[in-house]
Amino acid sequence: MGGEIRVAVVGVGNCASSLVQGVTFYRRNPDEAMGLIHHEIGGLRVGDIRFACAFDVDARKIGRRLSEAVFAAPNCSRIFCRDLEDDGAVVHAGPMMDGVAGHLEKFDEGRRTVVGGAAKSAGLEDVVRVLKETGTTVLVNYVPVGSQRAAELYAEVCLQAGVAMVNCIPVFIASDTKWAERFRGAGVAIVGDDVKSQFGATITHRVLMKLAEQRGMAIDSSYQLNVGGNMDFLNMLERGRLTSKKVSKTEAVTSQVPMKEGNIHIGPSDYVPFLGDTKVCYVRMNMRGFGGLPMELDMKLSVEDSPNSAGVVVDAVRCLALARRAGVGGVLEEVSAALMKRPIRQMEEDDAKEAMERWIAKMKG
Repeated sequence: MGGEIRVAVVGVGNCASSLVQGVTFYRRNPDEAMGLIHHEIGGLRVGDIRFACAFDVDARKIGRRLSEAVFAAPNCSRIFCRDLEDDGAVVHAGPMMDGVAGHLEKFDEGRRTVVGGAAKSAGLEDVVRVLKETGTTVLVNYVPVGSQRAAELYAEVCLQAGVAMVNCIPVFIASDTKWAERFRGAGVAIVGDDVKSQFGATITHRVLMKLAEQRGMAIDSSYQLNVGGNMDFLNMLERGRLTSKKVSKTEAVTSQVPMKEGNIHIGPSDYVPFLGDTKVCYVRMNMRGFGGLPMELDMKLSVEDSPNSAGVVVDAVRCLALARRAGVGGVLEEVSAALMKRPIRQMEEDDAKEAMERWIAKMKG
């Protein structure tokens, strides 16, 4: 029931580095279940993922093997599997579009140059051709937050190449009815939008909010603030790129417990260089309990940011492979509800998990 899943990675940053390292790790340790939501999905293991190609706009990565490029500057994710298995994937030049924030084009903080000279920007036809030539079946979109035009271009690429898509960023593709209909009509599967961390700020916050409500607490106000030192946080210093991110993260929480506008604040707070790929999350909930007496909750969560998303992406990739095997296209609603912050249909956490398990069982036949 297994089989090779040929994956393209768009954006060879920290998230891609953790994903590529993790695939080698679990390929070498096929019986290891630690750190995985699902050890197998329809007979597919993490080690069945094979990297077919990749795309980036940084000249320091373009032209290199993916197994080498994931360690190139300015990546700073923790290295937990250095000697990577090489699937032969090469990093190609991708379309520049809006994939690089203006303030990053000449950024140099302690010689941490962001773009090592932008390479020649490729076009849509170039990407489609590479996907077809490399036999890619799933594309993982890791372009930076706020890259609206770039994300839409890669969605168009997937439709033209017949390649399934995992949209890891908060540009609304799978949750947009027009895009969703186009993917359904083309018979191409998609999971999105905006990947949840496996155990991160948003999922922890929404579970705490739901628990408080179930235990009879009145939640007056709440915030979630995140700081980190990776390229994601540096990119988000351009506040104009945060609109969809704030919508996605806020909806993920308020879908569990409705809150009045102005009583909840969720979003990145600042870039702290020395944190590297560590993300520190602060959650506060102001509540009233029995007799209207006040209660406050303050929580701090510190995580290695990029691996926290990779543990979810490997499930999304395998579900898309399962859908392809079953001839299913369009938005995988149950999978998106379980794995994404902004699915086309929000569900409560337990309901989404159960729905995804039923979907997997159905696809297995």
